[in-house]
Amino acid sequence: LVNQLPEANLILLRHLFGVLHHIEQNSVVNQMNAFNLALCIAPNMLWLPSPTGPEEESRSTKKVAMLVQFLIENSAEIFGGDIASLF
Repeated sequence: LVNQLPEANLILLRHLFGVLHHIEQNSVVNQMNAFNLALCIAPNMLWLPSPTGPEEESRSTKKVAMLVQFLIENSAEIFGGDIASLF
């Protein structure tokens, strides 16, 4: 799916998850592991197109957080092994 994105979107995601991966690599110091980062950033990345009840929003947020956590933890494989070279 990542390879089907427009190039500008792919570059943006690569940089965003490169930063998040870099933060996660220092989680011993900053306490921001992939799970914590995902909880913070997921609600701002994807959301339901129309208002729904709190239960549906909670389920949706959890699913997005799981996706974001997966992308952080696997960013090198998804976006290329040289993701650290962005910095």
